[in-house]
Amino acid sequence: MLKISWTGAALILAHIWPSVYALDPLEHINLFIGTINGGHTFPGATVPHGLVKVGMDTDSPGNHAGYDGDPSWNVTGFSELHQSGTGGQVPLSNFKIFPIHNCSVFEQCLTTIEERKISRSVLADGSPDDFASPGYFATNLSNSIRVELTATRRTALHRYTFPIDSTTPRILLDVTNDGQLSASDITMLIDPDTGRMTGSGSFANSFGKDRYHAYACVDFDQKPFEYGPYKINYADLWGTDIHQHYYTWGYEHGGLVGFQSSGVDVTTILVRVGISLISVDQACSNAEEEIPNFDFESVVRDSEDQWRDILSRVQVEAEGVDEDTVTLLYSSLYRTHVAPADFSGENPGWVSDEPYWDALYCNWDTYRTLFPLLSLHDPVNFASVVRGMIDIQRHEGWLPEGREMGTQLYIQGGSHGDPILADFFVKYQHYAEKLGVSADNLYAALLADAEDTPPNWNVQGRQADAWKEYGYIPSDTTFRGGANTKQVSRSIEYAFNDFTISQVSKALGHSEDAVKYAARAQNYLNSWNGNVSMPERSNVTGFFQPKFMNGTWNYTDPRHCSVNDPTKSTCFLNAIRRDGFYETSPIVYSQYVPHDTAKLIELQGGVDSFVERLDFMFENNYFDSTNEPSQQIPYMYHYADKPGRTAERVRETISFWFNTSRNGLPGNDDSGAMGSYVFFYLAGLYPLPGTKQFLLSSPYFPSISFFNPLFNTTTSIVSHNFGGGNIYVEGVKVNGEAYKSNCFLEWEVFMKGSTVELELSSNREVGCGQDGLPPSLSTGGYD
Repeated sequence: MLKISWTGAALILAHIWPSVYALDPLEHINLFIGTINGGHTFPGATVPHGLVKVGMDTDSPGNHAGYDGDPSWNVTGFSELHQSGTGGQVPLSNFKIFPIHNCSVFEQCLTTIEERKISRSVLADGSPDDFASPGYFATNLSNSIRVELTATRRTALHRYTFPIDSTTPRILLDVTNDGQLSASDITMLIDPDTGRMTGSGSFANSFGKDRYHAYACVDFDQKPFEYGPYKINYADLWGTDIHQHYYTWGYEHGGLVGFQSSGVDVTTILVRVGISLISVDQACSNAEEEIPNFDFESVVRDSEDQWRDILSRVQVEAEGVDEDTVTLLYSSLYRTHVAPADFSGENPGWVSDEPYWDALYCNWDTYRTLFPLLSLHDPVNFASVVRGMIDIQRHEGWLPEGREMGTQLYIQGGSHGDPILADFFVKYQHYAEKLGVSADNLYAALLADAEDTPPNWNVQGRQADAWKEYGYIPSDTTFRGGANTKQVSRSIEYAFNDFTISQVSKALGHSEDAVKYAARAQNYLNSWNGNVSMPERSNVTGFFQPKFMNGTWNYTDPRHCSVNDPTKSTCFLNAIRRDGFYETSPIVYSQYVPHDTAKLIELQGGVDSFVERLDFMFENNYFDSTNEPSQQIPYMYHYADKPGRTAERVRETISFWFNTSRNGLPGNDDSGAMGSYVFFYLAGLYPLPGTKQFLLSSPYFPSISFFNPLFNTTTSIVSHNFGGGNIYVEGVKVNGEAYKSNCFLEWEVFMKGSTVELELSSNREVGCGQDGLPPSLSTGGYD
C-alpha cells in the first residue's frame, strides 16, 4: 500500500458516506497502478470523463500520462491536459504551471523546463511522496513546496503551499512545452490589473498527422505584485510593460508572476486554470462558471461525489476477499471512466447541440470491454457518447475511430464505432429515444461505415471497396486511400463489424440487411488457410493468412510478432509493413472470431483439437495479455463446453499479469480498455459486443451487483460455496429458477434486475449444461 508522509489528507478528503451503500469504492482505489514500466496510467485529478486531467509532468521517457511513479525522474510542471494509458507519441501535457521557491530578481528566475525541474520528496521505502484519490492529487517537492490539485470538467484548481523561507513565491505558466515540445503560433497575455494570464497555441496530436489549438485562462486568488512574460533568448521582452506577444516553434515562452510573503508563515497560492478548444474567452468563462470562488475543499468534495455516484453502482461483498483484489476491481473500474472525455461545448469543428466526446484512443481498444461495461451501470453516459459519435459521422462522413482534441487519429483495426453503436442499440433500443439517440441516424452511420470508402481510411472508415469486391483485404491491393497494411487483421475485424451491423438490422426489422451483413460477417473464412501449420507443432494446423487479389496465398509465420518469433518482429503501426497483422500474432488472431467460434472449432478439427490448441497457446506463451485480441481467449473454452478451463485460465492471467503495484499492468492501459477487461475477469463475466450475451464464469467475490440508474434495477450475482477450490460454476439460477446455461447470461437478466445464484464446486469438468453453449453465428442463438 502507498504511504502518506503528511497529515491533513484525511481532513481534505473527509466525507459523509451515504448509508444506502454498503461499501465506499473510494476507499478501495489505487490510482498509482501502472504508473511505471509502460502502463502510462494517469493518477492526477479529474472528474468522471472530464476534459481536464490535471497532474504532474516528469522528464521520464515514459511520461505519456505526464506522471512517472519512479521518483528518480524530475518534476517539470503540473499541466491541465493528459491522456491515460496510451502509446504513440507523448500526448498533451499542455499549459504547465510551476512554483518557483525563491527568486528575488525577476529576470534571473529559472524558467526553462531544464533549469526549473526538481525532484520529489521520497518516503522511507523509496517511493515518491505522492498521494492520489479520485478528484485529488498531492505531492511534496524536495524544496518543501507542497502541491495539491483538483478539477471540474473543464477547469483545474492548483494549491501551492510555499515554506516560510520562500521570500518571493512565484508561479510560472509554461505555454510552450507540451509533451512533444511541438508548440507553434503561441500567444500570451498578462492583464496588468488582475494578473490574469491567458495563453494559446497550436500543438501536434500524438497518434496522427494533425494539429490542434488549445486555450488556457489562469487566475489567482490574490493579485501578484510583479509579473511579466518570459521568452528564452529575447531578454528585451522581460518586464512588466510587455503584456502580449507571439512566437513560432523553437523557443520556450510563458508568463511569470510573483507574490508577497509574510516571512513568518507559509504562503498559500491558489491557481485556477480554465481550458477550452474554442477560445481564450471561453476558457475564462469555463473557469468562472465551474470554480467561481477558489474553494479548494468544495471542488474536491464535488469531484468525490461524482466519482462515488458512478462507482458505487457496482457493489461487492468483500468479506473473505483479499483487499488487493477489491482494490484491483475498483481501480480498474475507475480507469474505465477516465476516458473517453466529455468535451461538450468544446467542439472546434462545428456548432451542434449534440454532445461532443473526445479522447477516443482508440475504439479498437475500447469496443471489446469498456463500452459493454458502461451498458451495465452507466447507460446515460453511454448514450451520450453514441450521440456524439453519430454527430461526428453526420459532419465528417464516418464514425470516429481515434480522436484527440478535435483531431483524427490513426485507425488501428476495423471501423469499431460499429460495435460500440451496436452494443448500445441491441440493449437499449426501446430506450434510445428517451436517451436522445435517433435510431435512423444511428443506422445511417453504420451503413456509411459498411458501404462507403473514405478518402483516407488511415483515419476513418474502412477500405470498403476492396472488402465488398473480394471479401478480404488483399496483400497487393491497388485501391488508393490509405496505407496497404494490417490486411488480415482488418479483414477479421471488418467481418465482426458487419456482424454487429446485422444485429442492429434485425432489431430494426431490416431483414434483407440482416441477411446481407450476416453473410458478410462470414467473410473471415476467405482469410483462413487450412494448409498452414505451426512450425514447431505440425498438428496445430489452419491459420488466418494474407492473400493476394488473384486468390493465391501470401505467407506469414504463425509465430510472427509473438514472444516466440525467431525474427523478434513486432506488429505495431507501420505504413510499410506487409505481414498483414496488427499488434498480435497470427496464432492469436486465428483464435479470434468472437461472433462465430463454433465455426472456428470446426475449422480447427473439432472440440478436442480446439482445446489442445488453446492449451498450447497458454503453455507456450502465445497468449498475450498486453494486447486486446487476446482478451477473450481464456473464455474461448466455453465454446468447447469446458468452462472449468476458463475459470483456471482467468485466474492464471490475473495472478501472473496484474496486481496493485505501480508496476501492476503488463502494458499500456489503453484508455481503460485493459482496466475494463480486468474488471470483467474479476466479476466472472466477459461481454460479446453488439450482442445481448455475457459469458459467465465464477466471480472473485461472494457477491457482486450492478445498479442501472435508467432501469432503476439491481442485478446481483451471488456465489454459493464460495472460497477454497470452488471456482467452477456447476449450476445457475435466476430469481430462483434454473437457468438455461452455466456459461452465459442474457441481457434481459440485467435489464429486469435479477438475483443470479451460482452453485460453485471443485469439479473442473463441469460443462455449460444441455443446450447451454454460448451462441455462434453459424449455429444460431443471437435472435
